[in-house]
Amino acid sequence: MHAFDVLGDPVRRRILELIAEGELASGEVVLVIQKDFGITQAAVSQHLRTLRESGFASVRVDGARRLYTVDTTPMRQVDDWLEQFRRIWERRFDALATEIARGKRSRRK
Repeated sequence: MHAFDVLGDPVRRRILELIAEGELASGEVVLVIQKDFGITQAAVSQHLRTLRESGFASVRVDGARRLYTVDTTPMRQVDDWLEQFRRIWERRFDALATEIARGKRSRRK
């Protein structure tokens, strides 16, 4: 599955946000996602599996618990792809900053 297919799903993005804050047990993830999206435990488990298989999350077994964390490797690939567009944004932000500075100067006069 392509990185943007994985990130295109709002449930998976929310799970990544949760586990980016620190390691979480699958049960903790399920509780939040069920509250936020109203989906079943089985559906949350499928999203966790997709994240794991696509490399976005890793799991560690601790007794009966499965603890999930973010794996940043695919995120770096997404960031690398976005770099080509970042140059465009930066030029536009620089131009905006110039216009803002001009506006401040003209108001002072």
